[in-house]
Amino acid sequence: MLEVGREQVLAYRIAAQGLHRTETGAAKLAVFDLGLQDSVRDTALLALSARLDADVRPESLVDSESLVLAWSHRGAPHFHRRAELAAVTAGLVPLDDADALARMLWQRGQLEKTGLDPADVLFTAARAIRKVVTGPMTKGTASTAVTKAVPEGFSYWCRGCGATHIYEQLMRVATLHGGVRLEAGATPATLAPLEARGPVRTKPDVAAATEIVARYLRVHGPATLSEAAAFVGTTKTIAARMWPAGLAEVSVDGKRAYLPAERVAELESPPEPDFMRLLPPLDPLTQARDRAVLVPDKARQKEVWKILGNPGVLLADGEIAGVWRAKAVGRKRLDVTITPFTPLPAPVRKAAEAEAERVAAARLFPDQTITFS
Repeated sequence: MLEVGREQVLAYRIAAQGLHRTETGAAKLAVFDLGLQDSVRDTALLALSARLDADVRPESLVDSESLVLAWSHRGAPHFHRRAELAAVTAGLVPLDDADALARMLWQRGQLEKTGLDPADVLFTAARAIRKVVTGPMTKGTASTAVTKAVPEGFSYWCRGCGATHIYEQLMRVATLHGGVRLEAGATPATLAPLEARGPVRTKPDVAAATEIVARYLRVHGPATLSEAAAFVGTTKTIAARMWPAGLAEVSVDGKRAYLPAERVAELESPPEPDFMRLLPPLDPLTQARDRAVLVPDKARQKEVWKILGNPGVLLADGEIAGVWRAKAVGRKRLDVTITPFTPLPAPVRKAAEAEAERVAAARLFPDQTITFS
């Protein structure tokens, strides 16, 4: 069994996720093998800026014909290659009722109010969404219409909204199955029908689900079954049925983990990550479920992963070396504040300043200030 330390694992992931900045086209990046999350303002845009050897602007995603935005993994918005979206959708079909219940984040009490099995709940919602969303429609308008179209047990009274509406997670995980995507760059969130969408597919596709797990292991490996299950949004028992063949066992600082066998050579000798990047909140690198590998110090983990409002992270020479935040001042200036965990050498500070300028340019701010706190 190959034995590696966390530094070697990080070097592998940094290379696997394209952070050496060798590609010039977005769709070629390996992070799109799994999907690029876009849950926070400009997350996907800045994740691209950190990876592409090219100028990145909002139109890089908004106007892309090769990419499409949809609620996919765990109901979170992800950009996917348009040509692969059907396969992604097939891989998200629950394998059974227990899987559907886990993906909806429902409790048994909620389910009992519907009188249906979990998979029936999911696909009833998907059919309603498909029927309602026949053109671009804001999320709020769609939610109101879908709530009227589904059985009573699918919705609840929301004190914050002062209204009854369909459960948020149910709507998110059902929308793609209903043949509906998100409009990239739209505010507020806007739904639209997929082009040439077929009927709602309800039959599980174990091979497609297994491919999603295999891609997780390629991008975030070596990893465990529990970590893969957490990414998918299901239980370990269900994830075991999606577990790929042809995996190599790897010991990561004494902990057993797994990686596709064809990627072992890259893990054994990854390129040196001798550069720095400013990665946005929810960047793919920080989306791995083994946080202790990414940031061993528990106090530092609390600085990187907040209950609300994660910062971006400073990646320097293969380590997460600090956090950063940005604040818009009007429409012309972006104030970037970088908080390193330890004092930065002058060359790293200079590189961080250049990356902050790149962040401002990607967000179309002509000016920026950079402060180290």
